[in-house]
Amino acid sequence: MKNELLEILAQNCRITNAQIAVMLGIEEEDVADMIKEMEEKNIILGYPALIDWEKTEEETVTAYIEVRVTPQRGRGFDKVAERIYQYPQVTHLSLMSGDYDLFVTVEGKSMKEVALFVAEKLAPIESVLSTSTHFVLKKYKEKGVVFEQKYKDNREAVVL
Repeated sequence: MKNELLEILAQNCRITNAQIAVMLGIEEEDVADMIKEMEEKNIILGYPALIDWEKTEEETVTAYIEVRVTPQRGRGFDKVAERIYQYPQVTHLSLMSGDYDLFVTVEGKSMKEVALFVAEKLAPIESVLSTSTHFVLKKYKEKGVVFEQKYKDNREAVVL
């Protein structure tokens, strides 16, 4: 039941408890109790909005950065990860398998701002061995949501 609730919230966090109760066939009060419990246990960490910044006046640049690091004795990758995620520019940070160790998503107002962040803040961290920065040129889909769908003749597609 809780997983179903989480899936509903992941799809639309603005849905009401009453609507969720109908979908799950339970009482609205039970929905509120489950949500409160999952928030207290840090299972539900927040309710972010997904925004297409290209349709706003706000200039935003996103970069994906591959980072190779030396793990710290007794702390592994956690210590360097904690240092990196403290920066407000960092919107995502994951430990990865493969050719690099950490995958960092950074947002800034310009490519220059992001490049300076990497050069002045990220790369100089003692455990960081190397970085490889990839700038996002256009987002097509994020968190299961297609940003803009059009037919070849530029008519908007109907998204069901």
